[in-house]
Amino acid sequence: MTRVKRGQSATRKRRAVLKQTKGFRWSRKSKERAAKEALLHALSRAFRGRKEKKRNFREAWQMKINAAARLNGTNYSSLIHGLKVANVKLDRKILADLAEHEPKIFAKVVEKTAAK
Repeated sequence: MTRVKRGQSATRKRRAVLKQTKGFRWSRKSKERAAKEALLHALSRAFRGRKEKKRNFREAWQMKINAAARLNGTNYSSLIHGLKVANVKLDRKILADLAEHEPKIFAKVVEKTAAK
């Protein structure tokens, strides 16, 4: 069997791992074994984090909507129910933005749901 020299490919592999761990703390950015381990965990946590991000945003929108709804004399659950009954197709992201930046328009949306 012929001899295979792997210097180039091994170095390329190492550099790729170390490039991905740039910015990590301590030896996890410079030592190959620690970097591999850190990268393994970081990638799995990044996957989980992308799912959590959606939950966190929805939670924040619900809090903003509830706070604004209470200022207008109702609460979150009755507002959402009223929106469904009135067939108003505004999602929570838009409602939260209205509640935060356009309180007068949000108040009109609340009036529309209260009328039904």
